[in-house]
Amino acid sequence: MTATEKIVEKLPLMEAFYTIQGEGFYTGHAAYFIRLAGCDVGCHWCDVKESWDENLHPKILVSDIVSQAQENGNLVVITGGEPLMWNLDYLTSKLKEKGIQTNIETSGAYELSGFWDWICLSPKKKKLPTQSVYDAANELKCIIYNHHDFIFAEEQAAKVNKNAKLYLQVEWSKKAEMLPTLIEYVKNNPKWAISTQTHKYLDIP
Repeated sequence: MTATEKIVEKLPLMEAFYTIQGEGFYTGHAAYFIRLAGCDVGCHWCDVKESWDENLHPKILVSDIVSQAQENGNLVVITGGEPLMWNLDYLTSKLKEKGIQTNIETSGAYELSGFWDWICLSPKKKKLPTQSVYDAANELKCIIYNHHDFIFAEEQAAKVNKNAKLYLQVEWSKKAEMLPTLIEYVKNNPKWAISTQTHKYLDIP
């Protein structure tokens, strides 16, 4: 930590669990998920709406969060909610002190904080990402709910850095309707790859 980094000793924790990453670049890897509460992006198809109100979830000491993470592999994924609502410098620095890899899944709606090995940006139309997250993203994952989402995905791909890996992922409730279209789109636009929610097929968290 440096003098300019912010120490946030407690964070609202909805849940934490050890599982297999089901999406994006790290699909198939064992990962300990830390789901922070609080989100004002408000996607209508969100499957964890119970994470939106941070007041419904206890604020937990970062030291306790890190202690639990140590017991569950060496890769942490911090997600939400929208995790960047909170300054994550202190949490991620403490995880890194323990030799734990730090990944984040974020809409990018807030300025980037924390120290990351991998940043998965999943932008939402209601609240677009900040430039700091566009610039730092290792991975762009766009959710396909309807046909207009392909246009949005291309707009977002034009804004991320040139090294970001590009993924399209069908929204789960629309997979029967939209997956065939997504497959054809990727075949015609091979800069994209398909991210599949493999954890749902595996029936794991």
